[in-house]
Amino acid sequence: MPTLGLEDNIVDSGVYDRTVGRFREARILLPTFAELSEPASIPAATREALAGVKPDDASPLNLFRVHWYNGADRTAQVALPGHVVLPKELTGVDARIVVALGDRFPMIKAHKVLAAYGCLAPRVITGQFDPTSHRAVWPSTGNYCRGGVAISRLMGCRGVAVLPEGMSRERFAWLEDWVADPEDIIATPGTESNVKEIYDKCAELDEDPSNIIFNQFSEFGNHLVHYLGTGKALADVFESLRAAEPQLSLRAFVSASGSAGTLGAGDYLKDAYGARIVAVEALECPTMLYNGFGEHNIQGIGDKHIPFIHNVHNTDVVTAVTDRATDQLALLFDSPAGVAYLAERRKVPDDVLAVLPEFGLSSICNIVAAVKTAKHLRLGPTDVIVTVATDGAEMYRSERDRITARDFPGGFDATAAGQVFGEWMLGAGTDHLLETTSRDRDRIFNLGYFTWVEQQGVPIEEFVARRDQSYWSGLRSKLATWDEMIREFNARTGVTL
Repeated sequence: MPTLGLEDNIVDSGVYDRTVGRFREARILLPTFAELSEPASIPAATREALAGVKPDDASPLNLFRVHWYNGADRTAQVALPGHVVLPKELTGVDARIVVALGDRFPMIKAHKVLAAYGCLAPRVITGQFDPTSHRAVWPSTGNYCRGGVAISRLMGCRGVAVLPEGMSRERFAWLEDWVADPEDIIATPGTESNVKEIYDKCAELDEDPSNIIFNQFSEFGNHLVHYLGTGKALADVFESLRAAEPQLSLRAFVSASGSAGTLGAGDYLKDAYGARIVAVEALECPTMLYNGFGEHNIQGIGDKHIPFIHNVHNTDVVTAVTDRATDQLALLFDSPAGVAYLAERRKVPDDVLAVLPEFGLSSICNIVAAVKTAKHLRLGPTDVIVTVATDGAEMYRSERDRITARDFPGGFDATAAGQVFGEWMLGAGTDHLLETTSRDRDRIFNLGYFTWVEQQGVPIEEFVARRDQSYWSGLRSKLATWDEMIREFNARTGVTL
């Protein structure tokens, strides 16, 4: 069973000492979680050294770019995370839908690199991961394994990606350029919905003690780094809007479930603003809504189970989006005919049109779900919904021809663009949406029993403890403890800039 990554003391002093030596030799300096949530606090010497490093370089200094405050060039640090406010011309609703842009992260152009750091760094500073002998195994349905391989390489470790063979070709091409050995890419049967097959392969790999499994669905570092890093970034974006318009109110945070790591940002925003937390899943695999199953193409959302790090009893709304919507809107947002339709017929502003290619499939899923939420809650022009674009269209270009041939055999033209916009944006309704009662939350929570207790061997006491919000609030002190341990670890390596 996964160790959950919650240790906050040195577990093995021998491993710790060897890791200090490796980091000293490789001149690797670790950022604290506080620095990644407020990059302005990164020491000036570090920022000056970083200026000479490209965002896709395999340089340890790029660890200090693993945050939301990178500029459009992914090099410069900015005061406010990149974001776009989607207008009514595009969404059809009065509420402000604000999207933080995740393709500005280094190496992988996706926010999962933050999750990977949140999982590996605590294991390094507690002497649980030995870069001289261990392999970091990153099971994923999408970008997390890419983030894991990137962070592993920057931290002088060997990373292994485990992902379904049906994922986009672009993901595999990126991995082929970054892994140390082709054998470090392990393709499992199936597609986005085949999470159990990933678990089965990891159980096999776990028999070798040199493999350390970083299961994003149960690693609390994933939850905590998004609680602080993503939550703080989204709060900064909202505060910038409210500074200009004090009447604005943050009403909801929307995120596809996936590993549930990003949903941790919702906990932060609920604490700060009382925002509702909206968890999204694929309609073709409606696990939370209907105890359902199936397959879909919203790459970035693993399903058919409830992640261990999903704070179910803090989730206010569950909704579903069909992959037909995300597939076809991807064509609308990133094709000449689609952009022309939005510009000429819908009068979408040029600055918004320029950002549309920064929306990948799961990003579009979040946007459609935000529209559904705005309609269900009957939100008005002073209401704000925040969400994230986890990655851009770059990872899905190979999907375009397949979708066009399947859905628009005559080609994707202005007529097709109007059809797609009308059906999936203006037509996004309040169907397949549930405001969760206590009974609903209990039902969804209980679904996790079969994965985590029966299959993965989590003690029933640990499983049940997560019902109580004090359990989740109690985790947050670990961030400060880990930061103190990071500072001590850096001092022992003696690495300075």
